Formats: sequence, C-alpha cells, structure tokens
Amino acid sequence: MFERSEFTLADGVRLHVETSGPADAAVTVVFLHGWCLDRRTWHYQHRALAGTGARVIAYDARGHGRSSVTRLRSATVQQLGDDLAEVIDAYAPTGPVVLAGHSLGGMTIMEYADLYPEEFAERVAGLLFVSTTAEGATHTCYGLPTPLTPILRAAEQTGAGVLARLGAWRPHRAMLPALRPGVRWLLFGEEHEPGDLEVTMSAIGRASLRSIGGFRASVGAQQRLHTLAALGDVPAAVLVGEKDRLTPPACAESIAEALPGTELTVCPDAGHMLMLERPAEVSAALAAIVEKAAQVRTPGRRVARRTGYDQAA
Repeated sequence: MFERSEFTLADGVRLHVETSGPADAAVTVVFLHGWCLDRRTWHYQHRALAGTGARVIAYDARGHGRSSVTRLRSATVQQLGDDLAEVIDAYAPTGPVVLAGHSLGGMTIMEYADLYPEEFAERVAGLLFVSTTAEGATHTCYGLPTPLTPILRAAEQTGAGVLARLGAWRPHRAMLPALRPGVRWLLFGEEHEPGDLEVTMSAIGRASLRSIGGFRASVGAQQRLHTLAALGDVPAAVLVGEKDRLTPPACAESIAEALPGTELTVCPDAGHMLMLERPAEVSAALAAIVEKAAQVRTPGRRVARRTGYDQAA
C-alpha cells in the first residue's frame, strides 16, 4: 500500500508523490516517468518491488498527472533535474538510491547527474534506463524513412510551439479516442494489453498542453553522453524495444557504450512503452540493480546545490 502526499518545490510547483516501503529501507527506488505520461506507467514494477523491503518513490513530474502546471520557461529537462534533487532530499535524505527512468525520466536522471555530480556520486547506487536517450532527437525518425524525418521534425516543433502557448489546458476527453490509434502506433510495439494502452491514454489526458509542447525544445537538444561517461562503474541496465519509434536501439546502444559494464537488453518486437509491454523483463533488470545497490552503504551526506529556478511566467 502506498501513501500519497503533495510536495511543494522551491518555485511553488506542487508535485503529487506516492511512497511505499519502510522509511529506513536499505535501498530507495525512485521512478521517473516519460514525457506526457505519469507515475502509473511504472505500476508493474512498483508491484514487483512490494515485499522486497525496498522503499519506493514515484511522482508526477511538473505539468503532468496530478502535479500542478509549470511556467513555460520552466518546462525544461534541466528544471526536472533540479526537481529530482529536491525530491531525493525530501523523501530519501540518506542511504543508497536507485533511479529508474523511462524516456524523459531517463533524461531527467542524466540532467541530475550533470547538475549535481558530487551528490549523484554520494547517493546513487544503481541506474535503470528504459527507452530513453542521451542524444536528444539525434536518432529519432518516428519509424519512417529517414528522408521524411526533417519534415516531420519541423512540423512537430511547430506544433509543439503552438501547444506550449495554450497554457494549463489539458486535452479534452472527447479528443482522446481520436488520438488512440496514433498513440498506439507511435508508442507500442506488436503486442500490448488493452489496459496498458488505456493507462497511457489516461496519462496523456492529464498532461497540460503547455507541458506537451513546452518540453519539446529541451528534450530535442539535450546531449549527455559526456555526463554518463564520467559516472564510473555505477551498476546500470539499459533496456529498449526493438521497434521503438521514438528512442530506437541506437539510443540505448550509445548509453551502454558510455557507461562501462552496463547491461544492454533489446526486447524483440517491443515499442517505447517497455515497462508495460515487457513488465517481467524490466522488473527483473530492476531487481538485479536493487540487489547490487543493497550491498552499498553511503553516509547520506547532504551536498550544497546551486539554484536558479526561472520565476518568469
């Protein structure tokens, strides 16, 4: 059973946070969801950790799920890295931490590592990267022939700019059935449970239009391979779907190359929503990382952090 709480960040944005497991657990796992999604996309893995003794923290990123909306100029991956640092300080101030990130969540982990390298080295004892990238939109071709990629990318960027200026509005429920076929094609591989598509559609329906469009620029521009290369031998696993149209296997391969000793898994016929499509494989990889992290003991020292929240509307 999890506990719900509301956490107010330094710039006033309120995050919806769910926790489970003992406060003095040997390991704390933090789940970070993808762009336009929410914490529920990790529900299989959350369930798999029940009874293991691990503490679990799952939260909706700013502008997503049940968290409050974000200012447009704060809709950046860098800001999400700052947010993660605050969440860890508030909910897991001591002990080893395992960070599990899907898509934008994985990019958030990389940003946290880049912004707070000392804190990262002090606290993080394991990493799980699922369907994510350290190279922005470099490898994204939407499952279409490469010559069409620049055209579609330009159209996407233009549309994102329009959505970003629509503010706190969320996609109208009446629009979701029309979006379902496109979401299913873009995010899922050959097989999926109907309920998992419904969870995904529900999450998209909760994301503000500002978030749907506003994060696009920083997501496409982020480059963090050099950050990963500086992390050393932290236990890590990288998983990707063979038919992922947003973060194809090339994204996972470059992450694995940058992180020495990282285990790379490519799941046949799977798409971008790997935690839902291949829950057993993702949960097994997570369990292995948690087991390694449990052998780590850290002093839980707090490290001073630089701030810089953008207060502009």
